Amino acid sequence: MAKFQLKKGDRVKVIAGDDRGMIGEVIAVYRESGRVKVQGVNIVKKHVADRYDPRTGQQTKGGMVSVEAAINASNVQLVVKRGGKDVVTRLSATRKKGTKQLADGTKVPTTRGQRVAVKTGEEI
Repeated sequence: MAKFQLKKGDRVKVIAGDDRGMIGEVIAVYRESGRVKVQGVNIVKKHVADRYDPRTGQQTKGGMVSVEAAINASNVQLVVKRGGKDVVTRLSATRKKGTKQLADGTKVPTTRGQRVAVKTGEEI
């Protein structure tokens, strides 16, 4: 499995395909297939059957529903805000020093990984 840097909730810009140029939020990440679902991008029609729930007695109407389909993660690039403008950037990883408190109350020095935007240098 390839390294995967995008996470749910990241803002991305589509850089290839029919929806090129659109900016949206990642709503699902599929690591196994290397795909992501982006809000408002790659809208497809899905046929849904009528459903009946015997426990509640409710019937939901079916029909054609518009939903987002997954796109390849290589077709999107991370977007961060810089001075009120959207800036397309890459990611780098660094380690940040800190302390961690154990159950007995003692504090231990530790490090944690963080994602950093290459163009802005800010933590994501």
